[in-house]
Amino acid sequence: MSLPEMSLADRVVLLTGVTGDIGATYVKAFTAAGASVVAADLPALEDDGQGIVNEATEAGPGRAVFVPCDITDATTVEHAVDTAVKEFGGLHSVVNNAAIYRTLGAKRPLTQLTCDEWELVLRVNVIGMWQVIKAAAPHLAVSGHGRIVNISSVVARNGAPGFAHYVASKAAVEGLTRSAARELGADGTTVNSVSPGLVDDTATRDLNSGDYLAAAASSRAIPRAMVPEDLVGAVTWLAGPASGFVTGQTLIVDGGGTFV
Repeated sequence: MSLPEMSLADRVVLLTGVTGDIGATYVKAFTAAGASVVAADLPALEDDGQGIVNEATEAGPGRAVFVPCDITDATTVEHAVDTAVKEFGGLHSVVNNAAIYRTLGAKRPLTQLTCDEWELVLRVNVIGMWQVIKAAAPHLAVSGHGRIVNISSVVARNGAPGFAHYVASKAAVEGLTRSAARELGADGTTVNSVSPGLVDDTATRDLNSGDYLAAAASSRAIPRAMVPEDLVGAVTWLAGPASGFVTGQTLIVDGGGTFV
């Protein structure tokens, strides 16, 4: 048996939720590794998304294109997948990064959350992710070595007061990951999730105090702030050919704040 290929030069990757700090980092990392990237985010964020893919493509050696996509709308999800196939000739990897988080607002006790708030979070973070998997799965199967990487969160294990709906949605992501791994494995498609700790980025700073971020950093075995670049190694490995016999797993990336 030959050693696994590490290059991403021949892979076509669909990335969702690309306009935040973490998503933009993924786009740049995949194009830097030589991948062809379809970068998807909400239509209202098209200008930001276009700027990100232009910068990533200019840096190369891979190429990225932006496609407007609301993952709660099956039609736009199918369009994003079709764009990958038409623009680059197929689809090999999906990174489900899109989620509702920054716009959740101030943390509130679970007794004060409303049904509408719960339904919105689950619609985006779980059902939206499922719609992407559903649309992409047949094309990943054609490749024979498809990869799906779902972004979860360590809050699914540790809890986070004031964000019960978000925590529950991320726990559901990990359950969806395991179910999808069982169903899609026969086609050669692996499905895993990456569970980040608290990332010190724009979205997190909008929702949390500096003291909260400092406490998270000091609690880690590697006692520093976590930045988007810390996620790149895990995500690109799981989305690439070298991880072909790993599926149904959740990889925690948080500097040793959470051990399993």
